[in-house]
Amino acid sequence: MGLRSIGQTLAAVILATTLSSSLGGCGSMGSFFSNSDSSQLDQRPPDQIYKEADELLGQGKNNKAAELFERIDQLYPYSEEAKKATLMAAYAYQKAGKGPEAVAAARRFLALHPGSKEAALAQEIIASSYFERMSGPTRDQGETKKAIAELETLIRRYPDSRYADDAKRRIKLARDTLAASEMNVGRYWQKKGNYLGAVNRFKTVVTEYQQTTHVEEALMRLTECYMALGIVNEAQTAAAVLGHNFPDSPWYKDAYALLQSGGTAPREDTGSWISHAWKRTVGSVAG
Repeated sequence: MGLRSIGQTLAAVILATTLSSSLGGCGSMGSFFSNSDSSQLDQRPPDQIYKEADELLGQGKNNKAAELFERIDQLYPYSEEAKKATLMAAYAYQKAGKGPEAVAAARRFLALHPGSKEAALAQEIIASSYFERMSGPTRDQGETKKAIAELETLIRRYPDSRYADDAKRRIKLARDTLAASEMNVGRYWQKKGNYLGAVNRFKTVVTEYQQTTHVEEALMRLTECYMALGIVNEAQTAAAVLGHNFPDSPWYKDAYALLQSGGTAPREDTGSWISHAWKRTVGSVAG
């Protein structure tokens, strides 16, 4: 879900809510400074602060808008504006490129209003914040793993929300990045002659990321590594599983040629971890 779509959803929420204009003595809580004059306390009612924050957001001054939205929650925590402002602060921080602040505001909203109709949107902002901070496969994948966890939470808690389908798509992209990272490290160890280290990486792709675009190469690399280690039955099994599931893959042609050059051919050993892992994972996905 893009930022524009999130903004449209938030706008609809705002329009559907009637602003309260009589909030009594809440202004006495004011202890924060106004953007216009930092030397005076901001004692305006929450609807006026909200209006200014909304105008700043419309002008693209996202960071200032977020700070004002948060001020409402600090000064008038029990107002109707505070509920909306917390979510709007999360959205504004996200637009400003401040992922940690966006996540913190969205989590606060969920803690205070877990059963609200906007809860799915708050979780979407959290997941998106991590997803947007994902690194490429050659970098640390901490943010990628967090993105997957938050996207899975979004699907699990709000399966019927408008964000669920897009979350599934983004999970596939994130998992593909994790698989690519494993492949990079595996190739590095293979090139260095550390075949056991390489096997462990390619094994991760085969067991955990079978639905990604990297599994064909992983099976081929396992064929190469096991042949280099002299473990021919595992090499044969890797090639056989590759050929059975991806018969037209160029990686299978390479694996077949490699085995043939060694005087053997693909043959599945049903006792191999490769055979067990493939059948178990594919069966669970199909189910």
